[in-house]
Amino acid sequence: MIDATPRYLVGVDGGGTGCRAAIADLTGRLLGQGAAGPANATTDLAQTIVNVRVALDAAAVGLPAGALKHSVAHVGLAGVLDGDIARAVAEELMMRNVTVTDDRATSVAGALGARDGVLAAIGTGSTLAAQRGDSILRIGGWGLNLGDQASGAWLGRELLEHALLVHDGLADGCALSAAMLEAFGGPGGIVRFASKARPADYAAFAPRIVAAGQAGQAAGRLLMRRGAAYLMDVLAAMEFGRDDVLCLTGGLGPHYAEHLPEEVRTRIIAPEGSALDGALALAKAAFERGTGR
Repeated sequence: MIDATPRYLVGVDGGGTGCRAAIADLTGRLLGQGAAGPANATTDLAQTIVNVRVALDAAAVGLPAGALKHSVAHVGLAGVLDGDIARAVAEELMMRNVTVTDDRATSVAGALGARDGVLAAIGTGSTLAAQRGDSILRIGGWGLNLGDQASGAWLGRELLEHALLVHDGLADGCALSAAMLEAFGGPGGIVRFASKARPADYAAFAPRIVAAGQAGQAAGRLLMRRGAAYLMDVLAAMEFGRDDVLCLTGGLGPHYAEHLPEEVRTRIIAPEGSALDGALALAKAAFERGTGR
């Protein structure tokens, strides 16, 4: 039930690299946007809340005082694994009409709209969702310690592991693996880095891995193919059919296209919008349900 009469729609999209907020009027006309640092609720809940607030405050600049309270909001964040985390975020934001979910809901709404298909949102983390009608099947999104296969963080960690295997004589080296060993001053430096590295730290290596794969370097091609194999396993589990489309989003998603089979590549479509667009769309839908529109 919508509490009081809102005047604004608010959407938030947060992930391991950063978060964005947008405020619109009730027709969907954009009024303000803001951005801040990482917002993964499992990795660092306290910092996530701080960064979401910073992004919201930036988006609200120039609007009347209390604009955020007089709104209907949908906040989609990486790492919202259960209702307890969602409630913790919602309570700290102190907004009357706010829904907090993981970022899959906002990503699907933004990318697929009402179409049936699969969304592979791959950035610092990874999450996949299949939409058929009103039903959404979700796979992954468990964080780097236990998952996030094919993601930027996963690729970065796999690269450093591969470099150590090269050092031990258990894998073939290439320019990329040699560069990693040199940059860290040998295996000891890699181990010290890994002892404190966060997902975003690992993900910083992803552009080099993509470029190395495109250049034919062994480590780059190996890791991109491993990531693509995971995506194919997920599509099989989701029973990806002939009528389904595939949307690859995020900083890394589109780079996997060339590593997928032809029959899958032919069904890749561009996203209708971003996860932030999806968050605003879900906020608008909640407003319309609450007002009986």
